[in-house]
Amino acid sequence: METRITTLFLDIGGVLLTNGWDHHMRRRAAEKFGLDCDEMNDRHNMTFDTYEVGKLSLKKYLDRVVFYEPRSYSHDEFRQFMFAQSQPLPGMIEFFLQLKMRHRLQVAAVSNEGRELTEHRVQTFALDRLMDFFICSAFVHFRKPDEDIYRLALDTAQARPEQVVYIDDLKMFVEVAQSLGIRGIHHQGLEQTRMALVKLGLGL
Repeated sequence: METRITTLFLDIGGVLLTNGWDHHMRRRAAEKFGLDCDEMNDRHNMTFDTYEVGKLSLKKYLDRVVFYEPRSYSHDEFRQFMFAQSQPLPGMIEFFLQLKMRHRLQVAAVSNEGRELTEHRVQTFALDRLMDFFICSAFVHFRKPDEDIYRLALDTAQARPEQVVYIDDLKMFVEVAQSLGIRGIHHQGLEQTRMALVKLGLGL
């Protein structure tokens, strides 16, 4: 008899919401605020991992990437622009809420995001309606694809790997989870993910 799925691990950016702060958003920020996009990206690449793993505040990240010289705008103006880039992906939150209720699933976020962006996104889109707990890089100080972030999620869920489905839009992160025995779905859209879940017995 096949093991029943009891738990979903969901990425946030790319599955439930748009990404938190990707290269498209940085390009828009460079255009809006009159920044050199290449220099901004170089500085971002040198320091963003430190922010995302919870060892740097958003203010200090911005000090290094944007405010290393005087600007005509404030940290708050730039931060509000960053936050405004986050949008829900059509139908995804509602779909997983229905799936959770239908199958009485435990649901957790397993996500690489900085603290302030995560907190903004959780509050703005009421992700705590869906999530039972959050294993986010800024909170736990591990980043995917570090296997320890998945192990921590399993321990927190008190679930065996074969009881869990992990859904992420980045294929390699799914492969790492699968290497630990977690069932994985490479998310490429609502319908494709819905059909993959049906095959695992999680239909609506």
